[in-house]
Amino acid sequence: MATVASLPRGDATPRRMSGGGGLLSPAFLDELRMRTTLSTLIGRSVKLTKAGREYKGCCPFHHEKTPSFYVNDEKAFYHCFGCGAHGDAIRFLTEANGLPFMDAVKDLAAAAGMELPAPDPAARARAERASGLVGVSEQAADYYRKQLDGMEGAAARAYLDRRGIGAHAREAFGLGFAPDGRTRLASALKDVKEAELVEAGLLIKPDEADRKAYDRFRGRLMIPIRDPRGRVIAFGGRILDAGEPKYLNSPDTPLFDKGRTLYNLDRAGPIARKSGRIIVVEGYLDVIALDQAGIGEGVAPLGTALTEAQMARLWSIVDAPILCFDGDSAGRKAGLRAAIRALPILQPGKTLRFAMLPTGQDPDDLVKAGGAEAFEAAIAEPVPLDVLLYTAERDQGDMARPEARAGLRQRLNDLAASCTDKLMQEEFRRNFTGLFFEDFGWKKAERRTIASAVLRTAEPMERIDLRHAFIRSMLYGLSRNPALIGPQIEQLTAIRIDESDLARWRDALVNAAIDHPALDGDAIAAILEAALLPEALQANIQKDLRFPFVIEGADAQRSAEQVRGMVEILSTEHALGDEARMLDVEAVAAVMAEAGFEDVEAERATVRDQQALLLERAFRLGEREEI
Repeated sequence: MATVASLPRGDATPRRMSGGGGLLSPAFLDELRMRTTLSTLIGRSVKLTKAGREYKGCCPFHHEKTPSFYVNDEKAFYHCFGCGAHGDAIRFLTEANGLPFMDAVKDLAAAAGMELPAPDPAARARAERASGLVGVSEQAADYYRKQLDGMEGAAARAYLDRRGIGAHAREAFGLGFAPDGRTRLASALKDVKEAELVEAGLLIKPDEADRKAYDRFRGRLMIPIRDPRGRVIAFGGRILDAGEPKYLNSPDTPLFDKGRTLYNLDRAGPIARKSGRIIVVEGYLDVIALDQAGIGEGVAPLGTALTEAQMARLWSIVDAPILCFDGDSAGRKAGLRAAIRALPILQPGKTLRFAMLPTGQDPDDLVKAGGAEAFEAAIAEPVPLDVLLYTAERDQGDMARPEARAGLRQRLNDLAASCTDKLMQEEFRRNFTGLFFEDFGWKKAERRTIASAVLRTAEPMERIDLRHAFIRSMLYGLSRNPALIGPQIEQLTAIRIDESDLARWRDALVNAAIDHPALDGDAIAAILEAALLPEALQANIQKDLRFPFVIEGADAQRSAEQVRGMVEILSTEHALGDEARMLDVEAVAAVMAEAGFEDVEAERATVRDQQALLLERAFRLGEREEI
């Protein structure tokens, strides 16, 4: 039976304490792990059952029905044999609960009755100041909540009623109201120093020394912003009537960095880890609307475009976050900005997906109109990152002209080059090429058919069949010069091709010319560029071909003449073959009737001479010239 008994303990590297202070020694961390009963810690959120000397349960890091997640108290480690998740108590709190490393250590140390090593004086001062500001923010949140329930909160309550935000959501998200007035908050929090209220971003201190600080938030619905531990660190304020700005956020403070914070991450993170998805929407009220509809994985950036730091937080929870934007022009632009911003920091296995809602609707509108089902349907098939980028570049202008398509390919190559990871760079370039060919060149199915036929119809020189070689070379030449297919479709389809691979190749060319008549790209070059063939086979794609028109870089006019000549020769050869078969029948009849055989045989000889001349003409097309 699978166990974790033989697995390694993991990282014992000393960790630097938050704020640049001293190091947490391996001895301290080992003692912390020893004092923590891991099964008890994990058992608070995961149902565990005894399994010999270990405990097992369904993994909290991925979906599974059969338990493959094991906890070993003796070694103080967990391991999932399904997804490979592995770690100790600290890792569990950081990965499963989204806590920063030091916050996880502090929580475990408090539960274990251990004192953290003292940081240096500067770090201690910063930590104490931040701790004090958390208390100030929590007091402000309590004050705003009470105001929402009071007489002055009637307009804010009416606004929430109109938005369909009920009592449960108001309590869960800690909604409140900041009454109008310049000194209301400071008057209510008399025990808090003015300097602390200013540092917490709750008051604004004018530059003039003789002017008093005043409330930042006035006459607004108040939405607390929490850190991953659920502590209030900032606020967003929504105006109730007409006016600007519609939303007002706390400034950056020692507690709050809006570029690193995601609204509702404290509540959505654990849900997202279990469901395997996290949904980024544009605003606070979208998050709340989704939560009320039973979709608890919603988070939102704080009035700015999604930053690299926020993306990193999302990727620490799931590999492919869904970014959900309004379906208008602004929403599409926001999605594109996030996509471009993600490329330099993408790592293998990580990506973004994009759900574009119907024009003029946001998540709140969707769930009001059709409930959770309507929203789930709208995000059921999110657009992959590469497709979003490709489509945005393609739709910049008219791609009918070759120079416009060349510009598109250059822009796509530039986007791929912005990936700093070499593997990601290569894969994006490959995908962009494939998407380009699907729109403006040889489609993937066509390229695969031709690539397969090229390889499967190659014959060793010692047993090569001339007619087979001529047909194969003709098809190869048409693949390199697809503009020649359309004018000769009737002749091409009349040619008798008995070999199935060659017949499929011919059919693929004819169908491609009918489906997209403007096709002018070299199919062989497209196959090689899209890397459809393993590297070992790419050299074989020109094996046994002797005609100049099959070579990349051959004179275009001369190649066109030669390809047209080969089509004409094989088409005429097909007609002569039909005539020869009819004469064979007539010859048999003449022998039976004992009359007219000499005349029929003369005609048969003439046809045979014509066939020989055609083969000679075809052979002479293979005489190479300098190119």
